[in-house]
Amino acid sequence: MIMFLQKIGRVTVRLVQFGCVVHCIDRYVGSFVMCCGDSMVPTLFNNDIVLAENISVAYKKLQKGDIVIARSPADPYQFICKRLVAMEGDSVIDDNSERQYVPKGHVWLEGDNHRNSNDSRHYGPVPAGLLNRRVFFRVWPFSYMGYLKHPAER
Repeated sequence: MIMFLQKIGRVTVRLVQFGCVVHCIDRYVGSFVMCCGDSMVPTLFNNDIVLAENISVAYKKLQKGDIVIARSPADPYQFICKRLVAMEGDSVIDDNSERQYVPKGHVWLEGDNHRNSNDSRHYGPVPAGLLNRRVFFRVWPFSYMGYLKHPAER
């Protein structure tokens, strides 16, 4: 019985260690993300699985054209996947053909599918603190696996 309990203890310790390593990788390096919705079509489709990293966000190395995962400004329990179109100090033309400036500490996010995207055109500039990860590689479906390019590189 004691041998059995020792074995259970060793397995439990290994599981906790493994969980801590997975948590640290997810929190500080990156993870797999499943995209839901059609706002990024034709770049990303519903149920595509992508690889997203946290390092670019943490070190403020994002650039216009990057695809990012962010907390929704409309619902903090929901994450959104959008393209970073403008950064603080930049100006954008909204749906009403009016020039808007992105204030300090904010970014402008839009989906690639403008007809079916709830984005900065609806809720305005997004606080940069809501940015979570940068998407850079599609994993699934395998037939479309590869790096996601900036619009200028297409």
